[in-house]
Amino acid sequence: MLTAVTHHQTTDEAAPPPLPARQRTLRFSGTGRGARLARRLAVEQFSEWTGLPHDSGAARAVALVTAELASNAVRHGSLPGRDFRLTLLLPPHAFRVEVTDTRPERLPPHTAPRPADETSGRGLLLVQAYADRWGCTVRDAYTKTVWAEILTDSRAPVSADEQARRAV
Repeated sequence: MLTAVTHHQTTDEAAPPPLPARQRTLRFSGTGRGARLARRLAVEQFSEWTGLPHDSGAARAVALVTAELASNAVRHGSLPGRDFRLTLLLPPHAFRVEVTDTRPERLPPHTAPRPADETSGRGLLLVQAYADRWGCTVRDAYTKTVWAEILTDSRAPVSADEQARRAV
């Protein structure tokens, strides 16, 4: 049975993403180094596929979202000695980041504002802020996939820095 959580609303079936024009899947060690490599690869692949520069608002969103999803897979979703999988997809108008880990029973928590004095627990709030859509899909008893989509077309939000650079 396929269970999906999109913005933490559980549905019986997740609508599959549109067929991607491009896809790349890699495995990384369940370590901080693996998470850093996943982030770097995601930004490189994003820029290569979309033609957008590494310092664009969308590329920064890809970096932040990938870093958070990969570090969560390392910190909360992996068993000792297990890797996590990064899948990058380019469906129309978006760049999709999927991180699959081996702890399907540990779903992402509800994203609610945290007290100001807490030093952790804000990562998924950042994912929610920077991704156009995100969610979690449990496909079997062994894995879960947390995914996020960042717009790549003209509908994507543009940062103030990017607006100023375009105005020059």
